[in-house]
Amino acid sequence: MSKRKTAARTTGDHLRTNDETLALAESCTGGLLASTVTDVPGSSDYFDRSTVTYSNDAKQELLGVSRESLDSHGAVSSPVAIEMAQGIRDTAGTTWGVSTTGIAGPGGGTEEKPVGTVYIGVAYGGPWGSESSGARARRYEFEGDRGDCKSQFVAQALADLLWAIENRENIEN
Repeated sequence: MSKRKTAARTTGDHLRTNDETLALAESCTGGLLASTVTDVPGSSDYFDRSTVTYSNDAKQELLGVSRESLDSHGAVSSPVAIEMAQGIRDTAGTTWGVSTTGIAGPGGGTEEKPVGTVYIGVAYGGPWGSESSGARARRYEFEGDRGDCKSQFVAQALADLLWAIENRENIEN
């Protein structure tokens, strides 16, 4: 079993055990994260939806990402990853929202953001009625061709979600 599929199964088990739900906002992974999550039998117990918001317009219209964040930081940035994760979590009404925004290549990279750069956002909503919530984004750089990068982005997104589930009290507000 691949690293991605093992991570999807483990993450799904944690979500099911905690009676929590998940929605995804994907850009650079183009639906691969949702495909990996739904490869797990029984994922309908916790998985709600995924949106592929490849363009900036889609990020704004479907997830509520601010024009200011896009203009100031670019689509591949921590603020946008956080807004994407929060936007999908809030739109879906799920416990968790996860986002991916990056550069899978082969083109599109810069010195500041080379091919293989991804920001992964995770947003936690806490039990309804609670004040427990938070969001964070982390930057990663991977190597390989487009397929390799996308696969690594997905594995890292699942690892970040699993870490957040196990450490929810440490998610930044």
